[in-house]
Amino acid sequence: MKIFGFAGWSGSGKTTLIEQLIPRFVRRGLKVSLIKHAHHSFDVDHPGKDSYRHREAGCSEVVVVSEKRWVIMHELRGEPEPTLEEQIARVSPCDLLLVEGHKRHPLPKLEIWRRENGKPLLYPEDEHIVGVASDTALETKLPRFDLSDYDAIRDFILSYNGLK
Repeated sequence: MKIFGFAGWSGSGKTTLIEQLIPRFVRRGLKVSLIKHAHHSFDVDHPGKDSYRHREAGCSEVVVVSEKRWVIMHELRGEPEPTLEEQIARVSPCDLLLVEGHKRHPLPKLEIWRRENGKPLLYPEDEHIVGVASDTALETKLPRFDLSDYDAIRDFILSYNGLK
């Protein structure tokens, strides 16, 4: 399983870029999965649903299964957030595992950067950033891509991971 990350400040366009890349990888016959790190509390369940009620009653894990999908919801209940390595170990085998967030983690990643965010570039301080996708020209020795050149970014990621 090849692992490739996307790093950037909030509002840089990581999710939009990944959303455009996934079908391009899938059309190449790759099985793709994703780990997304959230910096805030989130919930995929809804009040009133049986699974929500069971979690609220105290279950540590609730597994919901249907003919279309399944999900495991795990309540940390004071336990530490699992490391990225622990998260990766839980993912089913695939060809390419994309990681959104975890911008400080030592894995190869593409930085997504927008000038309008007013935030500094990450790559000068992060040796694991192997390319930059931006909405503006940048002076860099790293491979640089226009943020909307999805095919070039796809080809770079495939080539970097030996999947081309």
